[in-house]
Amino acid sequence: MSSPAPSLPTAPAASAGRWPAVLCWLAVALEGFDLVVLGAVIPELLATGALGFTPEAATVVATLSLVGVGLGAVAVGPVVDRIGRRWAIIACVIGFSVFTLFVAFAPNVALFTTFRFIAGLFLGAVMPSCLAYIGEYTKAGNTGKATTLTMTGYHAGAVAISLLAVAYSHNWHLLFLAGGIAGLLMVPLLWWKLPESQAFLIAAQAKRDPAAASATVREAETNDPTGAVDANAKTGLAGLFEGKLALVTIGVWAASFMGLLLVYGLNTWLPKIMADAGYEVSDSLVMLFVMNIGAVVGLVLAGWLADKHGTKKIVLMWFILAAIFLAALSIPMTSQVLLNIAVFITGVFVFSAQVLVYAFVSAIYPAQARGTALGMASGIGRIGAIVGPFITGALVTAGIAYPWGFYLFAVVAVFGFAAMAIVPKSVK
Repeated sequence: MSSPAPSLPTAPAASAGRWPAVLCWLAVALEGFDLVVLGAVIPELLATGALGFTPEAATVVATLSLVGVGLGAVAVGPVVDRIGRRWAIIACVIGFSVFTLFVAFAPNVALFTTFRFIAGLFLGAVMPSCLAYIGEYTKAGNTGKATTLTMTGYHAGAVAISLLAVAYSHNWHLLFLAGGIAGLLMVPLLWWKLPESQAFLIAAQAKRDPAAASATVREAETNDPTGAVDANAKTGLAGLFEGKLALVTIGVWAASFMGLLLVYGLNTWLPKIMADAGYEVSDSLVMLFVMNIGAVVGLVLAGWLADKHGTKKIVLMWFILAAIFLAALSIPMTSQVLLNIAVFITGVFVFSAQVLVYAFVSAIYPAQARGTALGMASGIGRIGAIVGPFITGALVTAGIAYPWGFYLFAVVAVFGFAAMAIVPKSVK
């Protein structure tokens, strides 16, 4: 007798309500909080020489933290496709919370760096796990909006730690304690209210018993025409290069690299570039805040348009508009209002272009390879996150970051456009 088929993908949505979406948003918000906290405390660590910190030590910590994030994103893909989205999310939240707490009590720079690197592994893994989950939890046709709304959590976490740092940066231990404790407090809620993805359960059954699962797969496809489950799909890296998916994989890897190069390059060096252009330092810091507010607005708008007109079409539009407005920032502006409007609009397109790539990945890969696909796209993108600040820093050192930094960013956005242009809109 064949084993009973699991319930259809629409079942968990009815029974779990909005909890999965809320919990994934909170997990990504914690990622944003715990990733940005390092940048918030480094000035205090250097000013006080806490733990023996030097500029060289701070550079090593920041770099290894990003390396850990990239490695975690790559490593989690096969894991999340094997053990399930629910367990991966819970394990990641526990992991980065515990090691963030360890950072708060580190007695020296070496252990601070070690704990931060390990926390980075889990921080890099949580976002692909959440996006794989939310893409399968969401009804067909809403993947773009669900992905971009989930990613607003990252910016909410980043803003929260920025505000806390204003008041408590003199006691950097408290900032790490806040991130670690908040994560651990969330774990019981995840355990209680986060069900396993039904698309994953169906895919797992299809792997164990294709004959018994075939009817469930056909019915699931009828209810969700995005093709969430393919009983014949390969898993792991092999599933990313099967047929036309090979072209998709190459394109989204390149686009993800370009997208995160822009995000991290701008977030790291925008205040310095604008100060070099002759703007007041305080105004330059306001510009960074304005650009991130634009990012949140862009995420909401991009997701809605992607679901209405197609993700590929909107991500292409977003990259090319990002290139235009980045180049426009090289033009000196005497009006502070006009300048902030230009920076806001640039943020709308630059930050959400990368997230639209993730939305495209969530929609086009079968369930058996979706976690791996998101993890690899995120991991390759993290290389861009390291390269972006490095290249821009070199331009700053050479004294040519303004205007050439903006020209460089505009070219990178064009490369992102070209990478997504070669990707097929759909794959059977």
